[in-house]
Amino acid sequence: MTNLAQLFFDAASLGGLYAMAALGIALIFGVMNLVNFAHGEYIAFCVFALIVPSTDAVAVMFLGRAPALVLIPVVLALGGLIAVASEYAVFRHLRRADPVAMMIASFALGFVIRNALLAAYGGRPKAISLWPGLNTPVNIAGASVPLLQLIVIVTTLLVVTGLALLLKKTRIGLEMRAAAENFTMARLLGVRANRVITGAFALSGALAAAVALIMATQTGVADVKMGGQIMLVAFIATVLGGLGSLPGAVAAGFLVGIVSVVLQAWLPLDARPFRDAFLYTLVIICLLLRPQGLFVPASAKPRV
Repeated sequence: MTNLAQLFFDAASLGGLYAMAALGIALIFGVMNLVNFAHGEYIAFCVFALIVPSTDAVAVMFLGRAPALVLIPVVLALGGLIAVASEYAVFRHLRRADPVAMMIASFALGFVIRNALLAAYGGRPKAISLWPGLNTPVNIAGASVPLLQLIVIVTTLLVVTGLALLLKKTRIGLEMRAAAENFTMARLLGVRANRVITGAFALSGALAAAVALIMATQTGVADVKMGGQIMLVAFIATVLGGLGSLPGAVAAGFLVGIVSVVLQAWLPLDARPFRDAFLYTLVIICLLLRPQGLFVPASAKPRV
């Protein structure tokens, strides 16, 4: 029972982290047909915003010294700001371009952000201390669960619920859903493209900032490469869930997290270093059996 409870909390927290990252990617794909590979650099940017720019090995906290009630909204706003700025400076000029060209532009944008961070902070990972008390374990159902894991689970549920209400109950949400369904027709019916796309980028950047805060607290490290791995997993979850499907991205993010934790727990010790190989093999098998993803978005279904 203890092992099952521990697996549940580990899988739910890791899956929640992947789900939030995948949701940020799916939002942009839904309105622009763009896989934004700079999303991982948004995460790294928000982490480094917590410390003073310096190439020294020791990090000095900057925004990270602010109280949580100030720090969280400021970092979320910063994530939304860099995402909106990248849309205005880069992607707005490529809306009529081929999706492959926009994807390559996202790679180039990520490269620019990463090298700007390297120039300002250096290439060495820096140890940071952000809310270390959140790693204190709490006993639940016989499992020792860090408080941060519970916060990640609750935050993910709140984010998903809040986004669902936003999409269903507000005008901007209705416009986003219409744009995801058929962007050209939505524009003909009066949907303001700039407003919808800017809103999607702002939400995506805020989700990247939330992931950044969780990763910084969890790992205690600021590294320019830290967004790359989670971006890869989030992209896989987005494809697995069905490109353009927001519920699919969330569900697939949780699924990837659950499978990853289960493999880590149940694989033989000698095979655990190759956990990712087993995980991606299962993903390949799923996509071979269902190339359109596990959850087909409404825009992909045939209409009469």
